Amino acid sequence: MKALDQEIPALSINNTAALVHPVMHLLSSVLLLGSVAVQTVLGRPGAGRQSVALLKHSVDSFIKTEEPVALEKLLCNIGPDGCNANGAASGVVIASPSNDNPDYFYTWTRDSGLVFKSLVDRFINRYDAGLQRRIEEYIVAQAKLQAISNPSGSLSNGAGLGEPKFEANLEPFTGDWGRPQRDGPPLRAAAMITYATWLIENGYSSTASTVIWPIIQNDLNYVAQYWYAWITSRHDPADLSASWKGTRLDLTCGKKSMEVLSSQSLVNTGVSTVHNPIPEFRISYVLTIPSALVDGSNLAAALDKHATPYAAVASQVLCFLQSFWIQSSGYIDSNINVNDGREGKDANSLLASIHAFDPKLGCDSATFQPCSDKALSNHKVTVDSFRSYKINSGLGSGKAAAVGRYIEDVYFNGNPWYLTTLAAAEQLYDSLIVWQQMGCITVTDTSLAFFQDLVPDVSKKTYASDTSSYAEIVSAVSAYADGFFNIVAKYAGPDGSLDEQFSRDDGHPLSARDLTWSYASFLTAAARRAGVAPPTWSNNNATSIPSVCSATAALGSYSSATVTSFPPSQTPKAGVPPVTTTPRPCRTATTVAVTFRERAQTRFGQTIKIVGNVAALGHWDTKRAVALNSSDYTSTNPLWKTTVTLMAGQAIEYKYIKVDKDGSLIWEHDPNHTYTVPKTCATTAVRLDNWQS
Repeated sequence: MKALDQEIPALSINNTAALVHPVMHLLSSVLLLGSVAVQTVLGRPGAGRQSVALLKHSVDSFIKTEEPVALEKLLCNIGPDGCNANGAASGVVIASPSNDNPDYFYTWTRDSGLVFKSLVDRFINRYDAGLQRRIEEYIVAQAKLQAISNPSGSLSNGAGLGEPKFEANLEPFTGDWGRPQRDGPPLRAAAMITYATWLIENGYSSTASTVIWPIIQNDLNYVAQYWYAWITSRHDPADLSASWKGTRLDLTCGKKSMEVLSSQSLVNTGVSTVHNPIPEFRISYVLTIPSALVDGSNLAAALDKHATPYAAVASQVLCFLQSFWIQSSGYIDSNINVNDGREGKDANSLLASIHAFDPKLGCDSATFQPCSDKALSNHKVTVDSFRSYKINSGLGSGKAAAVGRYIEDVYFNGNPWYLTTLAAAEQLYDSLIVWQQMGCITVTDTSLAFFQDLVPDVSKKTYASDTSSYAEIVSAVSAYADGFFNIVAKYAGPDGSLDEQFSRDDGHPLSARDLTWSYASFLTAAARRAGVAPPTWSNNNATSIPSVCSATAALGSYSSATVTSFPPSQTPKAGVPPVTTTPRPCRTATTVAVTFRERAQTRFGQTIKIVGNVAALGHWDTKRAVALNSSDYTSTNPLWKTTVTLMAGQAIEYKYIKVDKDGSLIWEHDPNHTYTVPKTCATTAVRLDNWQS
């Protein structure tokens, strides 16, 4: 990966500086800046230059201090040795160490793919042996995960690849959930393709071919086979004949003309609608399908694999995606053709744009590149939809605001998320990278409202990089992007922690603590701000759209990966760079709050308790046994859980018992469970057991 301006300083994953107190000091100073500076710098052209510099300096300082914290906290959520991932299998990403309200101690294929894509991108920018170990452990874990039969199906026909989440120990999650969720395979494939490409570039094609390609191929075959079922799960097939018309910008600055696309039809092939009740961040991730398929096609060619159908399918997906654009309202409808009370103004469209980013594509609107006129218009409409949040009170259009998922969201009462607010910033940093590369900025009818919010007297034309207007636009967009970062700085935890959400009313952190995806989002946004672009995925046909859209799908074949270990010393051909960072001291925890999670089928009136050989577990006295609660119990996932504080390093033995209403006991069978409480920096741990019968 090449940096257009500068590289992000490399950080060893095991050697980071002690930063708790600096973060607290920094955040207090950022709070003083707050939204006042953001409002000042973005008011009118030429105004507030001192505030622009102050905002930039504050964000510079926040990123410098927060970056090692974010990296360390992210790695704490990866098994087997992450400080918050005790009980997670090797290479497994837990969504969060939170195990109650909400319980996120699971691994999602989608989140894991995005997290490791950020780590792979970081790794290829500067070699880090610790990161490489984790990347390879992740790949091995995913090979195992692909082969696990689950409620969505098995690997035999690929259906099991659509299962959204698993237990942290790689067992299937059998509880009720919205399934299948088809965004996991393309996002997982994208992360692995990037690492496989690095291996090829450094002389390790054999490793890429024998270890990684079989896993990638399963995912790409799944995408090529099931993409249309994914899209139609959010559409009424009767509406699939709707036509569309759009525009695409020329990718060079030498032309100001627009290419008008002819009206095209979407063909209804009679594929039945599949109901998917939990939209989350999924529908606009359809946009990541073409990039994964095209990149996969490139990798197949580099490995001299047989001809694949991926590129042909990618063009059809891209063709269909044009119908998501609502020309009259200037945004991409993430809830298209669904009558559920939502307008479809959704932050997952921002995420889709940044995850499909390729600087080589310039401001192409067909692939919804971040600087395309459609993506910028969508950015404005999406951000504006959240201005009713109390913490955004008084902020007019063009001022950075806290961004949620969608304004109709009711999860935890609907709040801004750190990762969506960072996505709003990242899209703008992506745009700045491309404008610098192209040497111009083109304002169209579609993007005019976005630009006028920042520079009121801007007009429809192309601004060359040697003009004062270009410099003015770049300055305003840079400050706007920094404003989103400033919001994250303002509402981050005092130790630099980033949870899932922060309150729409007063900004205090909410929901799952230390969300892994939040930290990955911080790292990628910081990289783009530094001018570090992701590796290219496109080829000469990446933006081609057929004259007629059709539901072209390719029936795939699937098989478990058989080679699941990596050769040693897969180092860069240019040599290993020196490690220059200093160790971070670690204060070992003396006690650990261990959450015991037990799967045990019970009948009405029964309770599960835990008893063991230490005082906290009753010294085998069943009258002093600790009761578990059934708040997450379902018929398909009979989960009981409780949290007990134990001494760090303590070796224990224990069993679970069923207690009937009349007090009679049923002990689970031998042997005793054994467990050694981890003695690390972590103050929490999770233990997952199944009833021994």
